[in-house]
Amino acid sequence: MNEDRIKGKWKQLTGTMKEKWGKLTDDDLRVAEGNAEYLAGKVQERYGLARDAAEEQVREFERSL
Repeated sequence: MNEDRIKGKWKQLTGTMKEKWGKLTDDDLRVAEGNAEYLAGKVQERYGLARDAAEEQVREFERSL
């Protein structure tokens, strides 16, 4: 799914993202609003991951859609 489609379905996807990354807050997801780089940064911060690992998790999530 490309980034434009993700942005268009962002509100529907936030529930799925909260299931996957329960430590993310509603505010985190609202601010991210389709920005994969920001989302990866928040995943990195909340879960104490290396940047590469967080980015890979976000890419895997995008591929799963």
